[in-house]
Amino acid sequence: MARQILHYPRLDTVLNVEEVIKKAKEPLSKNEIDRRLPKKIMRPTLNVILNYLEKSGKIAQLKEGIVWIYAEDVSKKLKSKLKRAVTVM
Repeated sequence: MARQILHYPRLDTVLNVEEVIKKAKEPLSKNEIDRRLPKKIMRPTLNVILNYLEKSGKIAQLKEGIVWIYAEDVSKKLKSKLKRAVTVM
């Protein structure tokens, strides 16, 4: 059964949720994420954001909580290698 999404989050909301999870030193619950956000968001909107972040490989939703898993330096290193490879050819 497909869920109907009534409201899609704005980009600034997605970025705020990303920043809260990224800065956390321990796994966070959904309630804790909501508490740390600068403005409150509805739970269905938070769920949409968390599902997106999980599908894009940025977070993992574990029984302990939600953790940031995306390794940003890996993509930077890969981009620089690709850029060098393109300029060499």
